[in-house]
Amino acid sequence: MSARKLGNHGLLQPLSLQTRTTRLDLPASAVRLRKNGIEFRSDNPIPVWTEMTIAMETPQSTRKLSLTGVVVACTGNSHAGYMVSMLFTNVSKQMQAKLDSLVLSF
Repeated sequence: MSARKLGNHGLLQPLSLQTRTTRLDLPASAVRLRKNGIEFRSDNPIPVWTEMTIAMETPQSTRKLSLTGVVVACTGNSHAGYMVSMLFTNVSKQMQAKLDSLVLSF
């Protein structure tokens, strides 16, 4: 995955990540958006291969962008927290273009 860190540039509003049993609401500053995935910090480990749904808002869009993906890595510990890497799955060409423009817009 190629990476660009999202800082407080106002590109994303708070993010919502959800599995069947877990829901995380993350500020944009806690997320690293990549062209084909996302990285974020979690207080709890998330097992590899867990499918997740992401809902994110951008100033350029009036609707929430909804993406699905799978956790491909989760490293860390209970004291420092866990860094979770998620790869997007089933991304349409239109959605990929939106992601590319978000990653490249700063």
